[in-house]
Order: sequence, then C-alpha cells, then structure tokens
Amino acid sequence: MTSLSISFPQRPAFFSIARWLCVAWLLSLLSACGYNDFQAKDEAVKAAWGEVVNQYKRRADLIPNLVASVKGYASHERETLDAVVKARAAATSIQVTPEVLNDPEAMQRFQAAQGQLSSALSRLMAVAENYPQLKADTLFRDLQSQLEGTENRITVARQRFIAATQEYNVLARSFPTNLTAMVFGYKVKPTFTVEDEKAISAPPAVKF
Repeated sequence: MTSLSISFPQRPAFFSIARWLCVAWLLSLLSACGYNDFQAKDEAVKAAWGEVVNQYKRRADLIPNLVASVKGYASHERETLDAVVKARAAATSIQVTPEVLNDPEAMQRFQAAQGQLSSALSRLMAVAENYPQLKADTLFRDLQSQLEGTENRITVARQRFIAATQEYNVLARSFPTNLTAMVFGYKVKPTFTVEDEKAISAPPAVKF
C-alpha cells in the first residue's frame, strides 16, 4: 500500500520570512507616520542651531581685541568697557549643548545673555563716535568691519534656525504625526521669542 507524504515549509524558513515581512511592515508604518521626517527635521534644527552658536562665538572672539582697541584711545570710559567685558563673560559662560534645544529655560538664558552683549556692544560703539582718532585707527576699523559682518551672519543663522524649528514644531503638532511625536517623545522645541528676537535682531551701530 502506497503512503502519501505531504511536505510543509520548514518552520525556521517560514518564521524567518514572516519576521522580515513584519519588519518591512513596521518600517513602512514608521515612514508613513512621519518617523523619518522627524529624524530629518531634528537634524536640520541641530545643524541650524550649530551655525547660530558658531556665529555668536565668532562675535565673542572679536570682543577682546575690540575692547583693547577702544581702551587705547578711551581708557577712562571704564564703565562702558567693563560692561562689554562682563556681558561677554556671561554669554560665554553658558554651556551650549544639544539639550538646550529641548529646554525652554536654557534657551531663554542663552537669548538673554546674547541680548545683553548686543546692548553692551551698542553702547561701546556709541562711545567710539566721540573719538575721531579711534575711528580712524586701522585696527579698529578692521574690527568694526568684522563685527558688522558677524552681526549679519548671526541674523541669517538665527532666521534659518527659526525656520527649521518652525518646520519641526509643525510636524510635532500636526495630525497624525503628532501621534508619532507622543510615542517617541518628540517634544515641541523652543525658539527665539518675539521679545528676544526684537532685542537682538538689530546689530550694534557701527557706522562711521
């Protein structure tokens, strides 16, 4: 009597295929719910923030030579010079880490410190107006030009950061991607406030 044998797919192979199909389904689901968009926009925010920090650092690096140049002609303007030095020290003492992007209070402290430095620089430049020899000094004019260029770069970098943060926040708040944000902990990121933006958007007056 002939016996019939029925072959079934080997269990290991079957489960392996099922596992890969499950992984592929999960990946497509994550892509559809905006997971990949969050990765891209989060990196864009970090890159834009890095440029903001770089430009503020460039400004801070110019200040010691700028103060020294003014002191050479107006050493008795002690209060103004000290204000710039103290404001620079306060701005550079803030530890700028990626965590600042998710910490509204830390972002506010950073903005406040940079705003105070901008204000101190404006007063320093106003003082320079009273010293014709200082304004004619080659070193001072070169530093003034570099400062003006840096302030322009800060404005551009800040605007790009604001735009990148806005795109990320819209994604985090919109349906259905807001569900992905809730599941994976993508919180709305702080950005420059309207008040701080007004305070630090105008570069120091450096026209002579």
